[in-house]
Amino acid sequence: MAINTYKEVLDFLYQQLPMFQRQGAVAFKKDLTNIKLLCDAIGNPERKFKAIHVAGTNGKGTTSHILSSIFHAAGYQVGLYTSPHYLDLRERIKINRKLISEAAILDFINRNREQIDKIQPSFFELMVALSFDHFAKEKVDLAIIETGLGGRLDSTNIISPALSVITNISYDHQDMLGDTLPEIAGEKAGIIKANTPVVIGQTQAEVQSVFDQKANEMDTTLSFADQRWHYSIQKESIDHYHLDIFQDDSLFLDNCRVDLKGEVFLKNMITAMETIHVWNECNEHVYKEHIQEGLSNIKQRTYFLGRMHVIQSKPLLIADSAHNEDGLKALFTEVEKLQYEKLHIVFGMVSDKPLSKVLHLLPTKATYYAVAANIPRAKASTTLYEELHAAGLVVKEAHSVEKGKNLALSEANATDLVLVCGSIFVVAEIAEIALSLGRD
Repeated sequence: MAINTYKEVLDFLYQQLPMFQRQGAVAFKKDLTNIKLLCDAIGNPERKFKAIHVAGTNGKGTTSHILSSIFHAAGYQVGLYTSPHYLDLRERIKINRKLISEAAILDFINRNREQIDKIQPSFFELMVALSFDHFAKEKVDLAIIETGLGGRLDSTNIISPALSVITNISYDHQDMLGDTLPEIAGEKAGIIKANTPVVIGQTQAEVQSVFDQKANEMDTTLSFADQRWHYSIQKESIDHYHLDIFQDDSLFLDNCRVDLKGEVFLKNMITAMETIHVWNECNEHVYKEHIQEGLSNIKQRTYFLGRMHVIQSKPLLIADSAHNEDGLKALFTEVEKLQYEKLHIVFGMVSDKPLSKVLHLLPTKATYYAVAANIPRAKASTTLYEELHAAGLVVKEAHSVEKGKNLALSEANATDLVLVCGSIFVVAEIAEIALSLGRD
């Protein structure tokens, strides 16, 4: 039976298919059977375009957006697949900043409904297949493909990329990826393919042997971004930097504007720089002017949202989707650099991530507003309130995200800072984020 409207498509996807974004680990499938069957059924579109595959615990989405912006500036038609999404699943699939159309999704589902019903893929598996199909049909020059969880058994891992990238390794999703950094690194290293160059974003002693061993097995080469690239900050504003960027000891770009805020994101920029360097050794050249243009217009070229996203200035309102230990540590480091009188934090989490893992990072000199995003996975605001209160923090229960934001703004002075964080799903419900998302 055909689906006639986009709303019906959304109902079908969200109600019938298991979705990690909403349900958690129960929707995670630890094998590649379904995605292989589905892609076989639709003509193996994953074989019809050149790709860069990006994995890592933190920064893989940022790195993917930076790469997309640079390649777009260089004249490529660039497909970009990322997850999860903030408001509309179309955010996951873009070509040169343009979101996949509702009509294209409707057409894909109807063309392949019989196979979908037969195979019963998860939501993520179906989105991956849809992205591959879209990029193949539109004949992209290059697709930047971000993994979901892990790498080895991630649905995106059926591609044969021209280049693989692993940003970093830290603790997240231990219930599915392993309890130690080497175990997690082993899952991420699963994207390393035979004779395919690999860029590692950050040198980490605890996991370097994992990558070395996998590269040897696959007869390929590793390069470490932070061993080749460096930067110095010349000046900064609330939402961007101007940098001098160095390759080895030589100045590569002078006073380059970088459309990001937060030094943690500059590590991702370094990863992207090394990726371009390795790409240029084997493919068409991306020149300095393309890199400079791409770095200065990341948000405009890719609809990059939710990272140190400045929404208003008096009081300063910032939304950031940091949600695990390393991400929140980096976020609060940046917050300490800002000028404000009092700190108000609208905070929410998902129920399958214990507060104890990040509690030691939460600023004690702040007022918290406990909220719950409107998804089944959300930790109840009452539960979060009790946990924060038991830890001795000043906290108010605000229930919904929008109520929490409005309450914080009403209690803040013009010189205060209101920070919304804790989960991408919390940030997604900030109305101003919705207005920032392009629909062309």
